[in-house]
Amino acid sequence: MSVVDEGKLAGWLMEATSAELRSVEKFPGGQSNPTYRVTTADGNLVLRRKPFGPLLPSAHAVDREYRLISALHPTGFPVPRPIALCEDESVIGATFYLMEMVQGRTLWDGTLPDVSKPDRSTYYEAMVDTLAALHAIDHEVVGLGDFGRPGNYFERQVQRWTRQYRASQTDDIPEVESLIEWLPRTLPEQTRTAIIHGDYRIDNLIYAPDAPTVAAVLDWELTTIGDPLADFTYLAMNWAMPRDGRSGLTGVDLDAEGLPPLDAMVARYCAASGRDGVPDLHWYFAYNLFRLIGIVQGIKKRMIDGNASSTQAAATVAKLMPLAQAAWAEACKAGATA
Repeated sequence: MSVVDEGKLAGWLMEATSAELRSVEKFPGGQSNPTYRVTTADGNLVLRRKPFGPLLPSAHAVDREYRLISALHPTGFPVPRPIALCEDESVIGATFYLMEMVQGRTLWDGTLPDVSKPDRSTYYEAMVDTLAALHAIDHEVVGLGDFGRPGNYFERQVQRWTRQYRASQTDDIPEVESLIEWLPRTLPEQTRTAIIHGDYRIDNLIYAPDAPTVAAVLDWELTTIGDPLADFTYLAMNWAMPRDGRSGLTGVDLDAEGLPPLDAMVARYCAASGRDGVPDLHWYFAYNLFRLIGIVQGIKKRMIDGNASSTQAAATVAKLMPLAQAAWAEACKAGATA
């Protein structure tokens, strides 16, 4: 059941694309921006809309997503082809956009149980190479010069996620309060500026159906201009997160499972991006976990308000306290004291 006014959508779709609407079906998951399969007489498209109910400031900007993929698609970087943006909320009740549906494989489990062991490392290598390719794109050249402020990225992000957390706060969590005090005092220096994805992990990629090639990078809701180390360290954090059937790899015998160690992925990213190395990762892990806390807290508030998009929202919200504890543990490894 789609909760989309298919009559209005059909009229808009015909006018915007000359395509005849056949059906609309919501994809499972998608705890932030609800996402739908739109079947037309010419094939399948994907619709991304803002969520239902009151929204936090600056959140769920699907128009930014559309602008981003419109800028990247002509470069050959693997994103779905943008189709159309609709900012007329009278059509389905919110801003939305359409993009092509890319055919391929979504690998939800970072241990890659559906990939043969000899091939598993190559899927990770493709993921890292694609991220380095994103960071190599000149955002000014592709028309994204005003897409985000270029400097003081971590300072601005810590401020942003603190505001987001406060705006949706429902509990008093001591570890989060400690992070809010510690992170702004210990900000790392920013040495590079790039387009960053903001949520780059294996289940936000579509691989080619039968090859370790990234066919599309999805879910650009958190994209901006910033420090590329934010993206890479967010990806690297998978090696520090417990195995959970998703991207976490802690506790996995990497060598026995044919999976690459973090050191190899750091070396590959550095080679592809011309770096001599990366800084100590613990501060970045604490920061990235703090961002996740802000996101999960927002899901919790939407769940309480009855607006959470995914049936998995409750399971995600249950991770709030473990995330807070893990974030503070990483902060302590980076030198924080209680």
